[in-house]
Amino acid sequence: TNSITQGEQVAPLWSWMLSQGMHIQFAHRTFQWTNDAPGRAAVHCVIIGFGVDKPKKVPLADYETVKSAPVIADVSNINPYLVEAADLVIDKRRAPICPVPEIVFGSMPNDGGHLLLSTQERDELLAAEPKAAKWIRRFLGADEFINNLERWCLWLKDCAAAELKAMPEVMKRVRAVAAHRKASSRPATQALAAAPHLFGEIRQPVGGYILIPRHSSERRSIIPIGFMPPDVIVGDANLCIPNAGLYEFGVLSSSMHMAWVRHVCGRIKSDYRYTNQIVYNNFPWPELGSVRSELVEGFRQPQPERIRAAIETAAQTVLDARAAEPNATLADLYNPPTPEKLLKAHRALDVAVDAAYALGGSKKSWKSDAERVAFLFTLYQKLTSL
Repeated sequence: TNSITQGEQVAPLWSWMLSQGMHIQFAHRTFQWTNDAPGRAAVHCVIIGFGVDKPKKVPLADYETVKSAPVIADVSNINPYLVEAADLVIDKRRAPICPVPEIVFGSMPNDGGHLLLSTQERDELLAAEPKAAKWIRRFLGADEFINNLERWCLWLKDCAAAELKAMPEVMKRVRAVAAHRKASSRPATQALAAAPHLFGEIRQPVGGYILIPRHSSERRSIIPIGFMPPDVIVGDANLCIPNAGLYEFGVLSSSMHMAWVRHVCGRIKSDYRYTNQIVYNNFPWPELGSVRSELVEGFRQPQPERIRAAIETAAQTVLDARAAEPNATLADLYNPPTPEKLLKAHRALDVAVDAAYALGGSKKSWKSDAERVAFLFTLYQKLTSL
């Protein structure tokens, strides 16, 4: 299956293969395989031929969709991600290779469901315990974020002991969390029973943040991300980037970033599995340095600042196009067909982001995902060999 060319599985397999002097001699990128057996399931496959010889030209078969006929072209080299680029593998990395904000997991309840509330459960709790209102927050898993579903949680991080004990209905839930954790076979979870009013892992940003769902449908050409205020609790089905702004939102919403995602992320079935240590921390950002984008009246901005400002403007246009559809969820907007106004905004964003990558004198346009990711692998190699 194509999992051997994606995500965390690439490094342990292909690092060893390459160390044995193996070279990929031909390959077929992902296609859908099926058969005539009853109850058959479609499987996404690749075909890879390898050996110790390294031909000057190697055939690489590409597919417009997983059900299309292959289009075969000779390329100079095929790497373990089935990209025409140097032989390298991407390992897990604890921090980004570029000077960008760090990304973290959302907070994990580990509560047996007792700190989480449906809208009906929230209303029933408030009817019985009005004083709990100040401790209830909106809670977002990936599904809630993408489909704008209502879910809530008890966020008791700064609740004084006396105030907590004065809310008997809340204390029932807290005691249920304690029982759930004590019954666990994991010592680490058992230890969390000492503070049953708190989430098991707390990583909530103190300010606004960008939310990235860890899983998203392959039907979407862009993984929908968004800005969230600090009073909305981000769950561990998501990743979040504190202290991020329009520039980061723009680059992460671009076709350049999505080309990287599609080639290096892991998959669940064929859906995207976005990770911090493989995808985000290894992503080669445009080399604009740490310039800022404020406009200073009477002064001409340096080119990097103008390009950064153009990305921020285009990113805001994407957000404005979303806001023009107030009744639509992110799933509505990004599952095909995407509204034309939003598509146009993303095309303008791609132009701005591509200009940032072209700043160093490299090519100014990319015709396909394969071209984009080949360029990004070259940039990755440069950044990680400094």
